[in-house]
Amino acid sequence: MVFEGLNEKFQDIFSGIRKKGKLTEADIKAANRQIKLALLEADVNFKVVKSFTKTISERANGEEVMKSLTPGQQYVKIVNDELTRLLGGEISKMEFAKNGEPNIFMMVGLQGAGKTTTAGKLANLLRKEKKFKPLLVACDVYRPAAVKQLQVLGEQLDIPVYAVDGNINPRIIAKQGIAYAKSNGNDLVIFDTAGRLHVDDALMKELEDIRGIVKPTEILLTVDGMTGQESVRVAEEFDKRLGISGVILTKLDGDTRGGAALSIAYTTGKPIKYIGTGEKLSDIEPFYPDRMANRILGMGDVLTLIDKAQNMMDEEKARELEKRLRNAEFDLNDFLEQLNQLKNMGSLGGLLEMIPGANKKALKNFDDDAADLQTRRTEAIVLSMTPEERARPSILDGSRKRRIAKGCGLQVQDVNRLLKGYEQTRKMMKQMGGAAKKGRKGKMRFPFM
Repeated sequence: MVFEGLNEKFQDIFSGIRKKGKLTEADIKAANRQIKLALLEADVNFKVVKSFTKTISERANGEEVMKSLTPGQQYVKIVNDELTRLLGGEISKMEFAKNGEPNIFMMVGLQGAGKTTTAGKLANLLRKEKKFKPLLVACDVYRPAAVKQLQVLGEQLDIPVYAVDGNINPRIIAKQGIAYAKSNGNDLVIFDTAGRLHVDDALMKELEDIRGIVKPTEILLTVDGMTGQESVRVAEEFDKRLGISGVILTKLDGDTRGGAALSIAYTTGKPIKYIGTGEKLSDIEPFYPDRMANRILGMGDVLTLIDKAQNMMDEEKARELEKRLRNAEFDLNDFLEQLNQLKNMGSLGGLLEMIPGANKKALKNFDDDAADLQTRRTEAIVLSMTPEERARPSILDGSRKRRIAKGCGLQVQDVNRLLKGYEQTRKMMKQMGGAAKKGRKGKMRFPFM
């Protein structure tokens, strides 16, 4: 869960505030003190915490809260507003090249921040969103197997990688990479540079030289979300030397305290543009300050959930499913298709935490690995069926179920459990199909589609 510890603390603070019919100055002071301690514990920069809590105190002690019919809700709204402002206020969009020139991104940052994986994730995301033809360029000639790692990523994503064998100067590789991209029609070129300590002057000079050669559209600093206040010093130094255009926070699915996200935008003035939320190559998303504030405060993030669903949606398949739902023809093939789309959206635990009102403490113990195993079992059961059985589950008698269970190495009880889940889903889809028939044609909308 993103910012798990901070999320739990805010939930506890808000729970106490919401129960009060009215708020006194003492109540607000006590809540602000709890917020201050929670943020400091999350390794948020002290100056940021001081400014944040001061603003909340000033706003919360005014008539906006004191004379409100729902003072607790007003207080929560103020915290949400100020947290959004702290995170950057508005989404910062990527800068793209004009006049047909290739878009050139430089990935920079410390060792171990996740630049190589993030380069692949970003190339994959922008290929889907902007229909770019990306190229990855391997400029990290220092870390053992760094080039190989990028090549493996390229193979997994079906994205070409420009690499040169041998210990070649990264400046030469950068120059050749640009020439290769132009000759092969690549309109997005992402340079994976070597991780380095920001105090290493020679390596920083190398980055400055590469910047001069490739003239990047974006210089993106990749920051490990678990580094806390150190990330601020890193960002300031890289910005001083290179003039970074934005930040990508990685590893936000780990046991991160949140200090980096809550400090870096405010103290450096550089926007967070993307966040990495998991190990899958699809686990990267644009950074929306207001949505992240909602997630930190336990209010869910429905808009990001919808975005993920739309990105995974195959429009042609969606129209076909809509037609089948209208005619109550939802079968096990459709069930499996929907399951795979849900799986491609990311970890189930991560999706559940975006739902407003979700029990965050229960989600803390949610086992994504167990959920993934169950999904694979479901897929194995359906694929062990004949085409006729998938299309007409009603013909599945005891003999057929035993054959299916044996074919996928599971038990008949597992087959029965799947069929029960399918039947519940089919009934829900039938209700949706009936509702669609009563509405205007073409205006039907489905969740997760």
